[in-house]
Amino acid sequence: MNTLDQRRLDAAIASKGISTDCIKVLALNLCKKVKTGRLLDFGAGTGELLMQIHKNNTYDALAGVDIFPRPENLPQDIKWHQQDLNREFDIGEKFDVVVSTEVIEHLENPRATMRNICRLLVPDGYVILTTPNQNSLRSLAALTFGGHFAAFLGASYPAHITALTRIDLERICLESGFHQVVFHYTNSGGIPKLPHIKWQKISFGLLKGKLFSYNIALVAKKVFVEQDGADIGANAP
Repeated sequence: MNTLDQRRLDAAIASKGISTDCIKVLALNLCKKVKTGRLLDFGAGTGELLMQIHKNNTYDALAGVDIFPRPENLPQDIKWHQQDLNREFDIGEKFDVVVSTEVIEHLENPRATMRNICRLLVPDGYVILTTPNQNSLRSLAALTFGGHFAAFLGASYPAHITALTRIDLERICLESGFHQVVFHYTNSGGIPKLPHIKWQKISFGLLKGKLFSYNIALVAKKVFVEQDGADIGANAP
């Protein structure tokens, strides 16, 4: 294994391949609102989200892809593809929905990542993606006073390497073959310097959304323009 591959694997191991419960709940709720059919978990990690989706039995077929090997406890009817998500790859099938929770911030090129996801989708397919919310008050305070976004301080490196604001995410989607970008928030977040104290608790649930959430989610639809029988969205620049 060369130095670059080892660094990518070390970063993946540092991430531990898991997401918090509030992120999984949001992702599951968004999955219920978009297309059914075939779903791919892009950056499936330990397979926790996939197993919850499998339990809900709302999709015809499920698959996961990650740099990690197949989790031992993953149900046998879920396909698994071991791939470096930083590289372009083809797993020989397309999906109605690609979900990717807390993955893009670990990867080197967010535009290449979104183009990769676009290629994995059928025409009019959907991407559901979550990442740390850089527009929260806590993250903005960390940037102002510490020089880094909150989820990208020393302890988060090398797991977190790519910080993206809401406008970055929207631009990347539009440049990579998606439209109809809609944002959602986990509505769970802590105050600066005292992250164990949640905005939601001290405000009786009134403080939520962009400024008061640790994580942001987006839902976007793949552009499909038929021109001489070609799927233009799959070849977005």
